[in-house]
Amino acid sequence: MDDTAYFIGIISGTSMDGIDCVAIKLQEQKLELVASHTSRYPDDLRRQLFNVCANPNVSLLQLGQLNVAVGKAFGNAINMLLFQHHLSAEIITAIGSHGQTIYHSPETSDAFSLQIGDPNTIASITGITTIADFRQRDVSVGGQGAPLAPLFHQYFFHNSNCTRCILNIGGISNITLISDTPTSTPVGFDTGPGNALMDLWISRCLQEPFDAGGAWAASGNVHSALLDRFLSDEYFQRKSPKSTGRELFNQTWLDRCLDDFDSINQADVQRTLLELTARSVADAVNLTILVKAGTSNELLVCGGGVHNTTLMSRLQQLLPAFEVKSTFSCGMPPEWIEASTFAWLASKTINKEKIDTGILTGASQPIILGGVYYS
Repeated sequence: MDDTAYFIGIISGTSMDGIDCVAIKLQEQKLELVASHTSRYPDDLRRQLFNVCANPNVSLLQLGQLNVAVGKAFGNAINMLLFQHHLSAEIITAIGSHGQTIYHSPETSDAFSLQIGDPNTIASITGITTIADFRQRDVSVGGQGAPLAPLFHQYFFHNSNCTRCILNIGGISNITLISDTPTSTPVGFDTGPGNALMDLWISRCLQEPFDAGGAWAASGNVHSALLDRFLSDEYFQRKSPKSTGRELFNQTWLDRCLDDFDSINQADVQRTLLELTARSVADAVNLTILVKAGTSNELLVCGGGVHNTTLMSRLQQLLPAFEVKSTFSCGMPPEWIEASTFAWLASKTINKEKIDTGILTGASQPIILGGVYYS
């Protein structure tokens, strides 16, 4: 009997710089990346999404319309993936849609994590059963709703011959300590800012969407007092499980920190923001992982930050016991890991498999993640 199944995963991250979607093949517990595609939001939709994240007091009309608009953008991206790679919708068991996070509030009295991108619309446009609301399902049983990618990291990257830590540098950074046992739940949490603040600053100062290769940051110097101000935020001292997003690390947060200082060179601010990302990651790794003498240690990096050569170099300097390299070296291109995560999670949900996320998110019980919208 052929147990081969195909799933699609789709996500737009904190930076909203692209809608990433993949098709995966699962066969005998092994995963193969079959196809990948990135679409961009229409400029006006992307602006609206940034505005809603920055100013969350939004009308119900606007929220409803954005929810459907993102659903249409996701559905169209999936159809383009299928078209470009000559795949039939009929062979796809389900889509795992992360959605677009616009507000993450897991620690309030009525906790929630809100991802928009109407799954009804996605299912209608593609003709494929769609699974969504992975994070809110976790929050509903006391979890943070994030991070969920460590579940996939453990599945795909486990290696009994070395200690591996997976670092995803998107808008926010998160780490995963891979357990020695391939079926156990890993340890993972958000370390703090990834690219979000660096992207925000270069956009404000140079009208560039991101600092290519970290070149602008490399032209500046770390401002030690400003770095101390950044690192004084209580989030960095908080114990895991913990998660964060633009609700904390945003323009208001950055401006509040900069208010304490006069006339810092703009490139120095960029370099200090890069140092904040590198230091917060390195501190988290050092506090989480006990490095054993004579063992092989790897820090495998994915997400957009892997292309920031200045940041990658700084991480290697701060973590000399680790070999810092891209996940590409282990068989998975760094751009596609998060989308692959939600394709893989969709396979768990469609089979009604409960997952124990307690160590990761603080969830009180194992649960089936997500809700199913049949085509």
